Amino acid sequence: MLTYTNPVYKGYFADPFVWQHLGVYYAIGTGAAEAAGTVDEISERVFPLLRSFDFVNWHYVGNALPRPDPALGNNFWAPEVAYSDGKFYLYYSVGHEDKNHQLRVAQSDSPLGPYEDIGEPLTDLNNCPFAIDPHPFRDDDGQWYLFYARDFLDTEGGVRAGTAIAVDRLENMTKLAGVETVVLRSRCDWQRFLANRLMYGEFYDWHTLEGPCVRKHQGRYYCFYSGGCWETENYGVDYGVADSVMGLYSDAGNETGPRVLRSLPGYVKGPGHNSIVFAPDGQTEYIAYHAWTADARQMCLDKIVWTTEGPRCQGPSWTPQTVDIDQMPCGVEAPGFMSGECQKSYQKIENLRETKS
Repeated sequence: MLTYTNPVYKGYFADPFVWQHLGVYYAIGTGAAEAAGTVDEISERVFPLLRSFDFVNWHYVGNALPRPDPALGNNFWAPEVAYSDGKFYLYYSVGHEDKNHQLRVAQSDSPLGPYEDIGEPLTDLNNCPFAIDPHPFRDDDGQWYLFYARDFLDTEGGVRAGTAIAVDRLENMTKLAGVETVVLRSRCDWQRFLANRLMYGEFYDWHTLEGPCVRKHQGRYYCFYSGGCWETENYGVDYGVADSVMGLYSDAGNETGPRVLRSLPGYVKGPGHNSIVFAPDGQTEYIAYHAWTADARQMCLDKIVWTTEGPRCQGPSWTPQTVDIDQMPCGVEAPGFMSGECQKSYQKIENLRETKS
């Protein structure tokens, strides 16, 4: 058994995406500079990377992406990584504060990068002036899809104007097919971001759904998302469910608030923007998310439980938690704990790689 207490990493680390490769855990997220739009002042690379050999002890190992053209903007948000055919693909958004965000992708031969931007956007600002939070999802047949958040202004059928979730099929890992489908729209008061918000030249009662994360469970597709205002206690994680990856999705039942994660006043504020990963036992699912401590967003982990009413989280927690450990052989492509000897061998390889770079 291993024990941890949230937050599991003491530095600023928002929008955490956690994945596992060859027995090692990695996390990538939005750093303080990316969130504040000051990357041009302190670093030539963006997006902090963490690594863990046991799932609970996390260490900073550098930044992932050499900064692309500064004209694209200074705010870099919510990176996620997909592994396909021997390459790692980093999906992210870049823009100017909260305007003109486009989705882009970079690639690398190593989970630690550096990732090289492919030079072309995934979304067109002329057709989609604001897109953030890309989430790559691979279905059982091998087809990849990209879920993301974008703006909608219509209010027909009881939906609210604001940011919400869409999905498109990936023609390949660096190009969308152009068959966008709406996944979920806001329809609840708790999802309000800001009343009377000036957007696109008009004032709106603006609502927000963001941070999609898809998990297939017992043949159904669950799209987790975060709703509300990310800076406040009303921010939390809910989900929609569908029988097909492209929908139709329904999040009925959340009218009184988010069902997976929500603030606990006095203990945990604004838990959200999650990813999902298996623990070292290869069976227990954990939700990785950020929550506010003082004036920083930091990475947290808690178990997911699948109930008859849908997925629920045993959190947010702030007291010591335990994780079951089931050691996996070195090099096995499955969630697992890296043995001491395997860790030494892996570290030698990484040291050699870093020396060459």
